[in-house]
Amino acid sequence: MTRTVRLLPALLLGSALLTACGSERADPADPAELASRARALGIAPEAVYTTDAPGHTLARQSVGVLGDDGFSAVYVSPQKGTQVQLAVDRGTVTAATCERRTGAEAVTTPVTCVRDGDAWYRSAGQWAEYAVPKKDFVVRVGGTDVPRDVLREAVDHLHRPSADELDTLLPSAPAGGEPVERGDLPSFGDGAPDNDVDAGG
Repeated sequence: MTRTVRLLPALLLGSALLTACGSERADPADPAELASRARALGIAPEAVYTTDAPGHTLARQSVGVLGDDGFSAVYVSPQKGTQVQLAVDRGTVTAATCERRTGAEAVTTPVTCVRDGDAWYRSAGQWAEYAVPKKDFVVRVGGTDVPRDVLREAVDHLHRPSADELDTLLPSAPAGGEPVERGDLPSFGDGAPDNDVDAGG
């Protein structure tokens, strides 16, 4: 499966970083509200997860659909210049398939894979990810030059969003079934995403 998620340039992240959640978990978001917001973006509700990645914060504009109806979000560390991608897509991972390339790998070197608890640890060069099988989906947490213990902790903190976290991850679905408006799409020109940065940044 070819995956086409594009990680965000560091220059675009400053205005969209959000403080990572603490260790205490609030009640899960209302399932109906989560489903409404996810489907408005073409995301399967059961694919929506969030996490706490040590030293990294969520870049809101990175949140979106992956593949047909999967989910993707990026957590960034401005200090270290690293990015942790949370990607949830349909499929499975087994001992027989773990070393196959998925398109997420940042390098062309062969993928190695080892079992680590309930997950698979996949690595190739400086890139690595954990792949966690779920029902009908695989949750992947990975990045380049990100320490393994950071990825493992992010996997351990995977959870369905609370009501507050849902407000951060997904906008409210508009009334009347209108598409959700993206903040990076200008109202003029060809409608391409506005990636301009200020002169000072």
